[in-house]
Amino acid sequence: MRNTFGNVFTITTFGESHGKGLGVVIDGCPAGISISEDFIRKELQRRKPGQSKITTQRKEEDEFEILSGIFEGKSTGTPIAIVIYNTDQKSKDYSHIADKFRPSHADFTYHEKFGVRDYRGGGRSSARETAARVAAGAVAKLMLAQYGISIHAYVSQAGHIRLEKPYADLDFEQIESNIVRCPDSATAEQMIALIDETRRDRDTIGGVVSCVAQGVPTALGEPVFDRLHAVLGHAMLSINAVKGFEYGSGFEGVSMKGSAHNDAFYSEEGKIKTKTNHSGGIQGGISNGEDIYFRVAFKPVATIMQDQDSVNTMGESTIVTGKGRHDPCVVPRAVPIVEAMCALVLADFILLNRSSKL
Repeated sequence: MRNTFGNVFTITTFGESHGKGLGVVIDGCPAGISISEDFIRKELQRRKPGQSKITTQRKEEDEFEILSGIFEGKSTGTPIAIVIYNTDQKSKDYSHIADKFRPSHADFTYHEKFGVRDYRGGGRSSARETAARVAAGAVAKLMLAQYGISIHAYVSQAGHIRLEKPYADLDFEQIESNIVRCPDSATAEQMIALIDETRRDRDTIGGVVSCVAQGVPTALGEPVFDRLHAVLGHAMLSINAVKGFEYGSGFEGVSMKGSAHNDAFYSEEGKIKTKTNHSGGIQGGISNGEDIYFRVAFKPVATIMQDQDSVNTMGESTIVTGKGRHDPCVVPRAVPIVEAMCALVLADFILLNRSSKL
C-alpha cells in the first residue's frame, strides 16, 4: 500500500480518521527554509471540520506538533515529522456499518483488497487523511515562496451554480471572505444557499475547485511520462471524492479550431510570452512560464442521511442508514487540499530541475 508521494520532495502520510491521530513525514525539504508554525496552523484551519454551517460539525481544531526537522524556525534538511492528534472521534457513529458496505464508499474495495477494514469513518480512506497533506503542502508553499511562486484555489462551482468569470477577472483576496470560498460574492451567496438547502434535505452535492499557480518558472516537467500536467492530474485524482481533472482549455478546447486555440508567442523586454494561454501554462508537458490553471471536479459526498439499499459482508441484502457528521458539499474545505497538492508537485519539480542541471 503506497502512502508516499513525490520524487525528491516526498511526503508519507499515516493515520486514520478515528485513530489516535494523523501525520506526515516530509523528506527532501532543503535546509534553511523559514518554517512558520503560524502559517501551517492557518492552512490547517482552512481545511478543518466544523468551521461553518455548510461543513461537517465534527469539532477538530487540528492542532499539530512538529517532531523533527525544524530548528530555530528553519528546516534542517532532515525529515520533518508532523503529527495531528484526533480529539473528537465518535467511533460508535459507525458501529452500525461494521459489516455493511456503504454505497460509493471504499468499504467494499478495501475489504476485497485487504480482507479487513477500519469501518470507523472509513479509516484510512477518510478525507481526514488530507489534513496531513495540507500540513505538508504548507511547508512546500513556504519553500515555493522563495521562488516567487503563489498558488490560489477557489470554488468555481457548487452543484449547478457556476462562477462564469475567468480567473483573471477575480480578486483572490476575496476567496476567504465567505464560507464557500468563492471570490465572487453574488455567486457565493447562491452557492451557500444551495448547499444549506441540500443539507436540510439530508442530501449532498458536488462541485469544482479551480486553481491558479503564478510565478512558475519555465522548464518544470519531464517530456514523456512525468509531464507536469500528468503529475498534477495524479496529485489531484489522489484526493478523496475527485472525479475529474482538466487544465488549460480542457474539454472546452475541443470546440475550438487550431487557429484560435494556438497560443502565439511574442517577446517583451527580452522575455518570451504567449498572447493567450489556452495551454494552461504547460506545453509538451513542461511549464512555459505562463500561469498554470486547472479545474478539479468533486463528486457529491457519498454519505447521505437517508436509507440506502446495500449488502453486508456475507452478500446479504441490507439497508444502510446514514449517521455521523459529514459535509453536504466537500468543495469549500477542498480548496486548501488542492492548493497543497499543487504546491507539493511544484516543489518536487523545482528540486528535480535543480538536481538535473550542472
